[in-house]
Amino acid sequence: MPRFAAIILVDPAGRLLLQERDEHAPIDPDRWGLVGGHLDDGEDFERAAYRELAEETGVVLSAGELTLWREFAVNHRASHGSVDPMRVFVAPTALTDTDIVCGEGRQIVFVQPELARGLPLTSAAGDIVPAFLDSDAYASITAARGAD
Repeated sequence: MPRFAAIILVDPAGRLLLQERDEHAPIDPDRWGLVGGHLDDGEDFERAAYRELAEETGVVLSAGELTLWREFAVNHRASHGSVDPMRVFVAPTALTDTDIVCGEGRQIVFVQPELARGLPLTSAAGDIVPAFLDSDAYASITAARGAD
């Protein structure tokens, strides 16, 4: 069974790092989603999260900087014929769009929460983004940083 790790970084303004997928994406092309991807053989979720973040954005974080927020069952029936586990890791960051290298997709940028809710999101992000924005985890990150 495929397994996936995803990452949400939150900047000081409370914006979320999201990826605009291109037409070549095997899952949900031309939609906005989370940075992340499938686990390699023998890889655990946390290691995959750090690897995927580095591969897709050029951002290398130290062990312990990402926190497991939640696991979702994501519907990949159309592309993989399965419903797969996806663990979502989160972290506050001081990074800006200029610190991000787009290693996959059209762009990877920080998006205002109200805009993120209205974007054409991937099937997974459609469940995860609103749940995260409504979560205690997001409220804690933004309150600790003084974001609105």
